[in-house]
Amino acid sequence: MNRFVAMCFLLAASTALAQTAASAGRELSPAERSIAEARKSIEKKPDQYAGYNQLSMALARRARETSDVNFYAQAEDALKKSSELKPGNLDGEKIHVWLLLGRHDFPAALEAAKLLYKKVPDDVLVYGFLTDANVELGNYADAEKSAQWMLDLRPGNLPGLTRAAYLRELFGDDDGAIELMEMAFQSTPPTENEDRAWILSQIGHLKLMEGKTLEAEKVLNEALAVFPGYHYALGNLARVRIEQKRFDDAVTLLQQRYQAAPHAENLYDLAEALELAGKKDEASKAFSEFETKSLLETSKKDNSNRELVFYYADHVREPAKALEVAEREHAWRHDCFTLDAYAWALHGNGRDEEARGQMEAALSVGIRDSRMLRHAGEIALQLGDRANGLRYLQDAAALHAPGWEQAQVMLVTAQSDKTR
Repeated sequence: MNRFVAMCFLLAASTALAQTAASAGRELSPAERSIAEARKSIEKKPDQYAGYNQLSMALARRARETSDVNFYAQAEDALKKSSELKPGNLDGEKIHVWLLLGRHDFPAALEAAKLLYKKVPDDVLVYGFLTDANVELGNYADAEKSAQWMLDLRPGNLPGLTRAAYLRELFGDDDGAIELMEMAFQSTPPTENEDRAWILSQIGHLKLMEGKTLEAEKVLNEALAVFPGYHYALGNLARVRIEQKRFDDAVTLLQQRYQAAPHAENLYDLAEALELAGKKDEASKAFSEFETKSLLETSKKDNSNRELVFYYADHVREPAKALEVAEREHAWRHDCFTLDAYAWALHGNGRDEEARGQMEAALSVGIRDSRMLRHAGEIALQLGDRANGLRYLQDAAALHAPGWEQAQVMLVTAQSDKTR
């Protein structure tokens, strides 16, 4: 594509973007505004790499706003143009790591971030990349060090606060996580409505994990008021509705989310909600579509393997398939959620000693998650370890967070068996 054609394309795309928003009767989102500004910059100076970096980053932000991975492909195209104009430019290398994280290629992102660290050892954003990649791979000590460096270099910086909050959650300090997220929210400009909605969605999630359903509902409704139709808020509000036994409402919310973000993992959540709502035929169809969709991406880094494990283990009772998927995911990452799925798959195949080891490793970080604790309790009971089995189930039920009722049923059953 020659320069004139490229300029015309960018101008037309920018104009179309504004017209689309206007025809829809809404304002441009922060990412859309950034995309339009970047395209104008490229139009004026098509031979300068900075505009393409700006466009790439804006497109990556739009991917988060919409959960549409096609924006990552567009971002990579813009970044490629930046690299052609100025090979090895630092901002382009940073965006490259950002895109790797967005694509869930965490091993590659970690290696690229380490190379960047050698070039700029005092860059807050690079420490953020190191934190993100290490968290997703299960390298929690390294992630904690990187997050602390972010806050040491620039106390109170927004990216550092949100990353520290997530680590607090993983380490079992939900109150501390909420406090940091609220600090981050106060530091976010009112014009950044997607960022504000994302933070509110995380606070709502944390409130729900503490069993504070009404508080979670309030915060999530605030997120949807700030950014209507926001997929993260819709998903978390659906979980609130499930806890409230409002299953039909949860289905409606998850249908909205899946329409906005048609990912396999979102379809799995919708299928489970349909099942809870008593819509068995629709649930069966949704589960079948989920399996087909999930298998197409199972060998990719950006996948729905954990959901696929639980589908095979809990819904269709095919433990061998569950273990096959779990082993594939466990081969390259060891975060607590992957370890939980792997342990559950091992348990389904009668390998409970191995399952207990994986479950203990998953919980060792300190996370307080009802489903994980229930899994640990069931595995311990299967091994005849009643003391720890009951303790895990009691801890799970006490949280009053999603999954606690199943733990309560198991706890009552186990206690009843003990008295016989």
